Amino acid sequence: MTPADLSRTVVRAVRCAVEDGELPVDAVVPERVVVERTRPGGVGEYATPVAFQVARAARRAPGEVAAVLARRLEVSDGIERVEITGAGFLNFVLRKRSVADLVREIHAQGIRYGCAPDSDQEQDQDQDHGQGLAVVPTPRTELRARVVRDVLLRIAATQTAEPAPSAPSSPNIAPVPAGEGDVVARFGVDAAAWAMLAVAPHESPVFAGRLLAQDESNEFFRVRYAHSRARALTRNAAQLGFGSLPEEFESSPREAVGEDTLLRVLGEHPLALEAAAHHRAPERLVRQLVELADALLDFQYRVLPQGDEKPSAAHRSRLALAEAAGTVLAGGLTLLGMDAPERL
Repeated sequence: MTPADLSRTVVRAVRCAVEDGELPVDAVVPERVVVERTRPGGVGEYATPVAFQVARAARRAPGEVAAVLARRLEVSDGIERVEITGAGFLNFVLRKRSVADLVREIHAQGIRYGCAPDSDQEQDQDQDHGQGLAVVPTPRTELRARVVRDVLLRIAATQTAEPAPSAPSSPNIAPVPAGEGDVVARFGVDAAAWAMLAVAPHESPVFAGRLLAQDESNEFFRVRYAHSRARALTRNAAQLGFGSLPEEFESSPREAVGEDTLLRVLGEHPLALEAAAHHRAPERLVRQLVELADALLDFQYRVLPQGDEKPSAAHRSRLALAEAAGTVLAGGLTLLGMDAPERL
């Protein structure tokens, strides 16, 4: 179960509790439930304050609502344990997901991984990596407003069944500072857009010289480079005579650290995408891609055999994991309207 799956599972639990009479019929069933990683010192992996959200309309104490929901949620597939803390916070321990299961899901969904199951299925033929991600044109307005609105519409399309969602209510969008001049000419289309999307819409974007740096000081470069490295690993593996295959294997404690980090970030991608859509915050997707790129760039050194080492099940599985990360990076860059290069 991914965090986004957990959010939807909690919504269903509230709805069913109302339908079955465990909560009053006038209790509000939220369209969306906030699920966040448990803070340091908390219980479990994820937590939600949904009981407080429901309690007021239900005229019940948050702890009572939480108890009703906990009984339903603790028998849900993918949830290992539910605990109530404080006045009614629900805390979750999820069943550990195997590497193979997550990789198979990403390989099956492609760049649509993270999109809601009932979201738009139309294909966009204008993007090399854009199949299955809707691109909706917006009116020609100020440059940054146009870039932000276009991206918000693409992200919104991943969370709705509407083939062309209506424009989300736009946040206040600070324009490109007048003193920056023609940022597209200075930095290129993609790099300029990255700077416009890397901060919250109401904040002024920063166009620093590092946008042109082809090294790790440039987050934009790191994300695109990580995608190209995933593709290079596939080519290099083919030259060594093996391909990817999602299967389980035992990693050493040192190897497991990097693998666990990459798995965690991949597992959280659907929640980050859903949060970016809900909060109308494209910078959340930008941060998610940077974290994923950094995890992949650290993990890449464990993928191919070293020295006289022969390809093994572990190498095939790690390659499948790296390919999955590359696929998610391609999907994220597509949503931002940017190219995902095969080579860089």
